[in-house]
Amino acid sequence: MSEGKGGLKIKKPSFKAVIIILILALLCAAAFCVTRYDLLGNIGEGKKIEFKELEDKKIPQNIEREIIPEYRELERALGCLLDEKVYVVVTRGEKPTAGYDVFIKEMRLEEKDGKSNLKVYAVFVEPEKDVAVSQVSTFPYTVAIAELDVLPDTIELISEYDD
Repeated sequence: MSEGKGGLKIKKPSFKAVIIILILALLCAAAFCVTRYDLLGNIGEGKKIEFKELEDKKIPQNIEREIIPEYRELERALGCLLDEKVYVVVTRGEKPTAGYDVFIKEMRLEEKDGKSNLKVYAVFVEPEKDVAVSQVSTFPYTVAIAELDVLPDTIELISEYDD
């Protein structure tokens, strides 16, 4: 023990107390890193949105007839509300051959300044090298039902290419 100002006695911390404090500090730092740098496999920030990609035959006719033809030549993500369900469409634009594809990896909803932004993480698949493909223009797209009640204010496409 040592004596501080005013005759107050200060006890040195025990070795055990120092170790416990260090362990707690390390756990806090680890928790911060896991959440801040997304070390658990999540792609981005925001609330993860569950979704289900639809088979071609399950895509609503209104989307097939009205949305796809208008946006198929663009590379983008967009949403539409149909029968109280939110559908997300990702289009790749015109491609010169068969073998191109697109699928949705993840969706995350962010709130900033009172506005909602849906980030759609999509994977673009290219034709395999040295494999014969049909020489015909294609317009790859995918449609998913997102577990949302309302359309977000904006939708952002974040794409990566499958190797």
